[in-house]
Amino acid sequence: MNEKFLELPKEKQLKIINAGMEYFGKYGYKSASTDDIAARAEISKGLLFYYFHNKKSFYLYLYDYCAELMLDYINSSRIQEITDFFDIMDCGAALKMRMIVDYPYLMSFVMKAYYSQKEAVTEDINHMIEETISTTFDIYFKNTDWSKFRDEIDPQQIYQMLLWMIDGYMLDKQRTQQDISVEDMLVDFNSWKNMFKKMCYKEEYL
Repeated sequence: MNEKFLELPKEKQLKIINAGMEYFGKYGYKSASTDDIAARAEISKGLLFYYFHNKKSFYLYLYDYCAELMLDYINSSRIQEITDFFDIMDCGAALKMRMIVDYPYLMSFVMKAYYSQKEAVTEDINHMIEETISTTFDIYFKNTDWSKFRDEIDPQQIYQMLLWMIDGYMLDKQRTQQDISVEDMLVDFNSWKNMFKKMCYKEEYL
């Protein structure tokens, strides 16, 4: 990435970032037009490539931006003070919902990136996703009281299963072209969380 991009006013940076998320989120990496992205951001295509060199580097920058954004939201919250695994999941879900409100195209972009297949960015994105999941688990659950779990339960597997359920929920909404309601999603997530809690926690912690 050209350092000149970081010298732009924050408002201009966000305009370019949101334009990229919007079009990559709608059309995916291969089909999104950099001409359309540049027009949406109110810059020339040449200037877009001056900042990011090519389409791939811009796309990977956007994914990395989303990952860093999540860490910023985590660090600005009280999540690391919470010791109960499922309370942490609640807090994490609320943070993600807040991000979606603040960045309306973030969810569609991340979902398209997550399910990228046989594209020029796929291998890089898969590596970044694995790294993000590993990093966020360590940060989210740094001070967790693991003694609440039944001995035969692996908490990291439970975390992964809940992530898969959320991903599957969003993918199904996209497949059926339904709008994703933040409120409805939180209600559904809460019911999944309570179900897992009953299966995973020792009786005295329910």
